[in-house]
Amino acid sequence: MLPTIVLVGRPNVGKSTLFNRLTRSRSAIVADTPGVTRDRHYGRGRMGDRPFLVVDTGGFEPAATEAIVLAMARQTLLAVTEADAVVFLVDAREGLNPQDQVVAQRLRASGSRVWLAVNKAEGLDRAIAAAEFHELGLGRPWPISSAHGDGIGVLIEDILGAMPAEPQDAGEDTDKQPRIAVVGRPNAGKSTLANALLGQERLITSPVPGTTRDSITVEFQHRGRAYRLIDTAGLRRRARISEAVEKFSVIRALQSIEEANVAILVIDAMEGVSDQDANIAGYVLEAGRATVVAANKCDLLTASARARLKAELQRRLHFLDFARFHFISAQAAQGLDDLMRSVDEAYRAAFLKMPTPRLTRVVRDAIAANPPPRKGLTRPRLRYAHQGGSNPPIVVAHGSGVGNLPQSYRRYLEGRVRAAFKLHGTPLRIEYRQAENPYVPSPQRARR
Repeated sequence: MLPTIVLVGRPNVGKSTLFNRLTRSRSAIVADTPGVTRDRHYGRGRMGDRPFLVVDTGGFEPAATEAIVLAMARQTLLAVTEADAVVFLVDAREGLNPQDQVVAQRLRASGSRVWLAVNKAEGLDRAIAAAEFHELGLGRPWPISSAHGDGIGVLIEDILGAMPAEPQDAGEDTDKQPRIAVVGRPNAGKSTLANALLGQERLITSPVPGTTRDSITVEFQHRGRAYRLIDTAGLRRRARISEAVEKFSVIRALQSIEEANVAILVIDAMEGVSDQDANIAGYVLEAGRATVVAANKCDLLTASARARLKAELQRRLHFLDFARFHFISAQAAQGLDDLMRSVDEAYRAAFLKMPTPRLTRVVRDAIAANPPPRKGLTRPRLRYAHQGGSNPPIVVAHGSGVGNLPQSYRRYLEGRVRAAFKLHGTPLRIEYRQAENPYVPSPQRARR
C-alpha cells in the first residue's frame, strides 16, 4: 500500500494549492472563496523514488451547524482515520485562530500522526511565523509556502522518512482501469449514484443543487474489476452560471469528459429530458466518448410515467441511438449491475481492434448489397478500409469519388460496420480519403 498523506485545516488555508503542488497537477480547484473543496480529492505524488497518495479535504469546521459544512467535516474525519500521516495546515498571515485549536484537539484525539504546516510563510521570518503555533501542542511547526513551493520538500521528506519504505510502486496500473465520468445536470443524483457504486458514503450528497463543485476521482471495484470513477459537478446552462467557482467547476467537468473512457449520463426521471440534458449529451458525443444513459429516480415513477419517459428519451436523445438506456434508482441501488455491464460493453467497443482484412470485407459486402448512388456519370468507389484510432473507433475508408457520398449512405455504412463488430455504446467515426489519380501530375511531380 502506498503511504497516504491527508491535508486538513480550516477553509482557505491553502490545502488545494498544496495538493496541486504535491501531485504536480491542477486537478483541485483553487479560489479565494472559502469552502470550494467539499469532497475528499485523491491524487498521486512522488518525492524522489518514493510514491505516495495525497488526499485534499474540505475546510474542517467541526463546530459548524450548516448541513453541507457538517458533511464536509465528516468527510475530513473519515479521511483522517485512513491516513498514514496528517498535514495540518494553518495560516501564517492570519496567525493562530481559535478554530485551529479545535481542529488540533480533534487531531490529537484521533491518534493520527500529525505534521503541522504553517502555510503562506513566504517573505516572513520563519522562526517568528512559526512561534505562536507551538501552542497547539502538535510538535515542530514547518513553515512552508504552497503557492511558491518553499519548505515543502523537506516536510514531505520528513513524513516519508518516518514510514517504512515500499519495495516498489504498489497498486494496480491505473492506465488499464476504465475511467468512468458521471455527468448530468445539478441534482440529478450523480453523487448518489457514485456512492451506490462505491458502496459507501464517499461523496457529499444534498438536495441543494450544486453541492459537488469539483471533479472527484475514486478508484473502486465492481464484481472483481477495477475502475476509476469521476464524479463531476452538475452542468447548468451558461446563462445560469454566475460565480467564478462554478465556471471552474464546469470547465473541470468538461475536462473530465475528455479524460474519461465512458460517460454515464444521469437524467432525473422525475423532471424528464430537458434541453440541457441534450446539450450535455452533445458534449459527450463531440468528445467521442462511449456513453451509457441512466434515468435515475425511476423507483418513484408509475408504469405509465416510465413508458412516457422511455419514449421521450428515444425522441430527445435520438443521436445517442448507439447507447444503452437504463432505468435505475441510485438511492435504492437498483439496476446498477445492468448499468455496469453496459459500461463494460461500451468500454470494450471503444477500444476494439478491427483487423484491416475483415473491415475491408465488411465495407465491400455493404457496397455489394447496396451500391452508392451515382453522381453524374460516375459512381463513388471504396477500395479498402482500415482502423485509424480508438476511443472512439475511427475507420479510414479509401476510394475515389468519396466526396460525393451522401449523408444517408454514410449512415448506412456506419450502421453496417457497427453491426458487424457489435459496437454498442460507443460513437463510430468514418473518415473518407480520396485516392490520388496517377494520371494527373501533382505539384511535386511537376517540379521534378
